[in-house]
Amino acid sequence: MAPSTKTMALTALLAATQVISAAAFAVSDPRVVGVSTRTFVNRDIKTPDPVPQAGIEEAVSLMETGRMYRYNVKPGEDSVVSMCEKEIADYTGHKYCVALNSCGSAIFLMMRCTGLEPGGEVLSNAFTFGAVPSAIEHAGGKAVYVESDYNHVMDVIDLEKKLVAHPNCKHVLVSHMRGKVGEMDVIAEACERHGAVLLEDCAHSLGVRWQGKHTGHVGKVCAISSQSYKMINSGEGGFLLTDDPEIAAKCAVYAGAYENLASKHATVPGPEHFGDLPTQIPNYSVRMSNLAAAVIRPQIKTLEERIEKYNRRYNALTAKLEESMSEYLSIPQNTPGVTMPVHDSLQFNLSPQVTEAQTERFLQECREHGLPVELFGAKSNARNFVNW
Repeated sequence: MAPSTKTMALTALLAATQVISAAAFAVSDPRVVGVSTRTFVNRDIKTPDPVPQAGIEEAVSLMETGRMYRYNVKPGEDSVVSMCEKEIADYTGHKYCVALNSCGSAIFLMMRCTGLEPGGEVLSNAFTFGAVPSAIEHAGGKAVYVESDYNHVMDVIDLEKKLVAHPNCKHVLVSHMRGKVGEMDVIAEACERHGAVLLEDCAHSLGVRWQGKHTGHVGKVCAISSQSYKMINSGEGGFLLTDDPEIAAKCAVYAGAYENLASKHATVPGPEHFGDLPTQIPNYSVRMSNLAAAVIRPQIKTLEERIEKYNRRYNALTAKLEESMSEYLSIPQNTPGVTMPVHDSLQFNLSPQVTEAQTERFLQECREHGLPVELFGAKSNARNFVNW
């Protein structure tokens, strides 16, 4: 499945500020026999939560001073970005963190910092978002797609086949699409056996725990996102996280720590790991601004509260769907080893017995009732690998 044309998502449903019933109204609908009322959603369920007041106030304060550039701080002071990096690293449990202008930049730099050669092959999920293969292309690599299973995670059998078929491949980029984590121990063992570096795209898995640790610790390095539809929202933004000092030092310089600016970071290794890097590698100028960090920081404090709320909604909704609709759809299951999921959206697979005409009617009904449902296999969907 890469991906199935019958894989659907109620995107951002569970992360909406209010549950659907609180943002809906019921009216009679004569088209449905035996049903006197139908529910209509009258708010945009993709509307993110508002920025906490503390973030607004800090952003305004920054604009009043004009110090929106992360390095515009006095000696001995931590910038807002540095404080945000420290809080993100504390949350995920990583030693080093570099804040960037997007998660796409973080994925790009993961490959640059781990030695991807021009034209080098990178194995990655076929079921992901178009920004992932785009980052591979940006880094000068060539994407080789691995099948996904009906739980929407990387198929480890096909991964082994692809590693055998591509013996020169030195990078495997696992995308935890929609927060769904594959068999990471099996994936890591296969990478080690074939001499490939394992990278984790955690754009969708902030808060997800694998065997008690935050996602991103099985691979050598990971990337998380603060794009508008993620668990933390700065419009655009991302972070590269690792426990490897050489990768962290390279990332800081690639991101824009020219000359001696690395000394103004709080979550990078010491100067002995930087050496002459500022004069040896490019400066891509993909730093995060203080404004983005300001709106992110208070959201980190509410992550656990929101995760509990979203998971509670998800469990209630999926229980109802499985009770009444199991003949027509299946819901992806968490991989054993996931000790804390984060369900901020819902995906499901339609049964093969559902026809294309019925699928289209279902989608149209949802649209008419104010509930947008995406078909991952649609020709126009940016998550459909045929579009890359």
